[in-house]
Amino acid sequence: MDKKVGFLGCGNMAQAIIGGIIRSKLVNCDNVAASGVREEQLRKIKEKYGIRATDDNKELAQFSDILFLAVKPEKYEIVAEEIKEAIKDEVIIVTMAPGISTKDMEVFFDKKIKVVRTMPNTPALVGEGMTAVCHNDEICKEELEQVIKILESFGKVQIIDEKLMDVIPAVSGSSPAYVYMFIEALAEGGVLRGLTWDQAYKLAAQAVLGSAKMVLETGEHPAVLRDKVCSPGGTTIASVYSLEKNNFKGTIIEAMEKCTEKIIDMSKNK
Repeated sequence: MDKKVGFLGCGNMAQAIIGGIIRSKLVNCDNVAASGVREEQLRKIKEKYGIRATDDNKELAQFSDILFLAVKPEKYEIVAEEIKEAIKDEVIIVTMAPGISTKDMEVFFDKKIKVVRTMPNTPALVGEGMTAVCHNDEICKEELEQVIKILESFGKVQIIDEKLMDVIPAVSGSSPAYVYMFIEALAEGGVLRGLTWDQAYKLAAQAVLGSAKMVLETGEHPAVLRDKVCSPGGTTIASVYSLEKNNFKGTIIEAMEKCTEKIIDMSKNK
């Protein structure tokens, strides 16, 4: 890809994407840049990835053909005001924040711009990210494909309708936190019965990883895969019964609803 890719903000998620781009050799190091406010962080990123680094957001905007806004939602309007006169005419703006719509971005920049809205998640740090994507009408097929290639360098991509984007954090954006809690609970149960912490965490984490791969690679419904583990009158169905009795799935769905309600509230109050 001969496009210049910039990252306004260089936190963990930005670094995950930068790492994916560099590892995949999708974009030459000289064509990748990041901006930030901490000199030490910029120095480390420059040394680690061999990319350009600057503390000047306008300089980054002038450089970028594809510009990722890797800042917190409350900073979007501020940085848009800062760089709107510096961006290239055909720049593709890629957002990464919950609650910020493509129309919001046009309002922030005070003009029609090309916007791809994304919601990645933290497993991108290990190349197993899941990113939901939508875009406004200014984006053509070729431009969308360019952004998707970047996102696929650190995981998988799902294109969805923008009206569903507020649901994504609960399903894939925030859900790694729920999974970590589940792994922690499995490990604690193992330690309770004599396993070491190291043994318990490895056993639990690998079981979760393997189960996820079964869903993705077999294409079978999770309930079908669950039933294959549950022998009649066996240990697993006894465990499943206990989880169902204690509203296991309902508790998770309730947590997801709280997440989605928070996103909607953020959207209304920005």
